[in-house]
Amino acid sequence: MSEPPRWRGGPGGNLVVRFLLELAALAAVGYWGFSSHSGVTQWVLGLGAPVAVAAVWGLFVSPKAKFDLPRPAAFAIELLVWAFAASALFAAGQRVLAIVFATIAVISGTLNYRSHN
Repeated sequence: MSEPPRWRGGPGGNLVVRFLLELAALAAVGYWGFSSHSGVTQWVLGLGAPVAVAAVWGLFVSPKAKFDLPRPAAFAIELLVWAFAASALFAAGQRVLAIVFATIAVISGTLNYRSHN
């Protein structure tokens, strides 16, 4: 009986990590909005911040982005999205999670940028 194939990571593995980071960024800014504010502001930020992050990602960073930016510009926007998500976690009191998220996001983003250059 043959041994099952092993996952070796690589660009495909990083795509999975990036997708999970995108979802985590949406959750992070939503969590920040709902946990750090109250009243109407809580709802506006808790729902609006994830929508804003998704819009920026979809317009400038995603593989099917509406605007085809030069790679360095798209990478800079990507890093800003990750920084916003990490800062939101930090501001919501999730400091360790913010550091872990930022570390993984920067490594994944850098690997993605280097694999396309």
